[in-house]
This record gives sequence, C-alpha cells and structure tokens, in this order.
Amino acid sequence: MSEHQDPDLPLMVVTHDTDATPQRRFRFRRRWLLVLLVPALMFSGAVIGMYFQPTGLRAFYALTGLQPGGGSASPIALPPNIELPKEMAETMQPTDVVGLARLIPNGDVSIVAPPFGAGDARIAEILVAVGDHVEKGGVVARLDNEGQLESAVLLAEANVAVRQAALTQTRAAVQNSQDEARAGLEQAQSTATEARAELLRSQELFQRGVTTQTTLDMVAAADRQAALAVQKAEATLARFTAEGVDMQPDVIVAARNLDAAQADLTRTRRDLARAAVLAPISGTVLDIHARAGERPPAVGIMELGDISRMMAEVEVYQDRIARVEVGQPVELAAIAIGQTLQGQVQSIGLTVGRQGLVSDDTAANTDARVISVMVALTEASSAIAARYTNLEVVARIDTRPLAPR
Repeated sequence: MSEHQDPDLPLMVVTHDTDATPQRRFRFRRRWLLVLLVPALMFSGAVIGMYFQPTGLRAFYALTGLQPGGGSASPIALPPNIELPKEMAETMQPTDVVGLARLIPNGDVSIVAPPFGAGDARIAEILVAVGDHVEKGGVVARLDNEGQLESAVLLAEANVAVRQAALTQTRAAVQNSQDEARAGLEQAQSTATEARAELLRSQELFQRGVTTQTTLDMVAAADRQAALAVQKAEATLARFTAEGVDMQPDVIVAARNLDAAQADLTRTRRDLARAAVLAPISGTVLDIHARAGERPPAVGIMELGDISRMMAEVEVYQDRIARVEVGQPVELAAIAIGQTLQGQVQSIGLTVGRQGLVSDDTAANTDARVISVMVALTEASSAIAARYTNLEVVARIDTRPLAPR
C-alpha cells in the first residue's frame, strides 16, 4: 500500500460492492415474480368472468353480437362432446344460435296404451309390426279378456229380451183390463136400466094397492145398487182411458226396467270394445314394447308417429332465445346421418324449463334453463330423417334478419 494512498478507500470500495450485490439480486427476483403473477391473475380473471358471466360481460356480448369461443373451430359455446361437420364449422357466424335437438315425428311420438279399465288383462295378440302404417282407430292389438266380455254382452242381451217381453205383456194386460172395464160398465148400465124399470112398475102397483111396501122398498134398493154399480164401472174404465196405454203406471215401470237393461247392454258392449287396442293417430309403428302373453308395460304397448313430416325439437338457452324468430332457417347435423338437414323455425315455446338433452360428459351442466323451439324439416330432409326418430342432432339457427317478402 502506498504511503499517500487513503487507507480507507479500498475498504470502502470493497464494502460498497459487497453490500450492493445482494440488493440487486433481491430486486431482480421480485420483478420476475411480478411478471409471472400478472398473466396468472389475468387468466384467472378471464376464467372467472366467463364462468360467472357478470353483467358487464353479458352486456358486451349482447352489444357486439359475439359468442364465447365463436372464433374457434370448436367453439366452447357448443354443447360438449358434439362434433360438428367440417362444412358447418367453417361457415359458423357470430349471430348463429346453436343448441342440441332431437328428431321427432310430426306431433311427437304417440304412446299406445291399453284401454282404460283393462285391469289385469294380458295381451292376446299383436296385429302389427314395426314399420307398418296404421290409421286412426284401427285395431293394433287384442287383450285376453275378450271372451269374458263377450259373455257379459250375451247376458245383457238376454236381459233386454226378458224386459222387452215383460213390457209387451204389461201393455197387453192393461189393454185387456181396459176392455173388461168397458164391458163391465155396459153390463152395469143394462142392469141399472132394468132396475129402474122394475122400480117404476112397483111404484105403480103400490099406488094401485096391488103390491106391498116391503116389495117396493126391495125394488128401490135394487135400483140404488144398480146405480152404484154403474158409477163403479165408470170409475174403473176412467182409470184406463184417462191416459194412453203407455202412460199407465204398470207400463211405465216395465218400460223403465227395459231402459235399464238396454243401458246395461250398452255398457257391456263398450267394455267389449276395451278388449281391442286402437291406434290413437294415423302413423307408422316405430317400436313395440310387449309380446303376446305379457301384461301391458307402463311405457305402453307400442309407439306410433307420423313420420311423413319430421320435425326437430331444439333446446335453446334462455339468454339466446331473444334472437330466434319464426321462419328463420335451421341447419341440423349429426354424425350418424353423414349429412346436414334443412328446416325452419315453426314455433317457439312459452315456458322456460330444465335442459332435457345433455351429453355424456359428467361435468356437463344439467341444470341449464332452456326454451323448446320446434323446427319443421323440409320434404327432402323429412325423407332422410324418417328413420331416425329421437336421434340427437346439433341445430344451428341462422338469426340474421329475414329478407323482406
């Protein structure tokens, strides 16, 4: 060390360098830590915003018409585990509304159930096969209670015949009684005439002193009895002639008994009709759930549907339904068909319900609120979809303004 050199200078330099190095390293590490935390916080905020959909974010999407993931080849707004055809994915528009749908016949599937009151009856025979066309009211199956119900009809018919005979007999009896009453009146009037003539002769003889008072009294008593007999006969005849034969009490009772028997016959015939299972609509047999000898299952005996005009039931999320209108074109796609189907919105549901069509993803939202939109397929698409009732498809509704007509 030089004599003129400051003895403290090297020490200060060494001390300064030694002390500064840890501070620089500490500041360097803290900066990099902030650089790493900012992207993580931004990503977390984006995920939370997309998941909870705050008011501001929803307003932004409503204003711009954008959809979450709409710019991707596989938009995250689509139902999970649904693969769109390449041509549909390439033509996706930000304004399109996409939802899960199912193909259904016109008016949906009709369940053929056993007739009301069939009880424990089993199926005797199935008269149709899958794919057969049936008309409304046609017999598609018969139950094994037909023989028992036929016996009840025969018994009711016999009871009607008995009641009919009883009514005829009662009418004849009333008519005979009326004739007897009329003959009795005529006889009583004849007797009364003779008694009156005998009384006049007895009075004349009594005045001449030929007969006694006793004889005159006896003749007078006979005249009074004859007069009373006439009154009685008139009253009896009046009971039958005041109203017609059909209004007589005995005839009325017999007629009401006949009505009851005929009503019972009608009931048994209707019960017999319950032994036949009828088609509720005109359509095609889609599926059969039971065989001969089995009890009709709770799901119904068979399913019918009018597949001449197919439709699609689309479930649209409630936050997108405002953009859907009747008449908008709809494109439907499914891997099973291998091609797209065309249609247009026919009607929009009036109630919001839980989502019924969900994917197989266990993490999928099964409590989404949706509105059903009915889509009528074109004639060409109906011919293709007729074989795929209840097939799950993806529907894309073009919500761009319709061209003026």
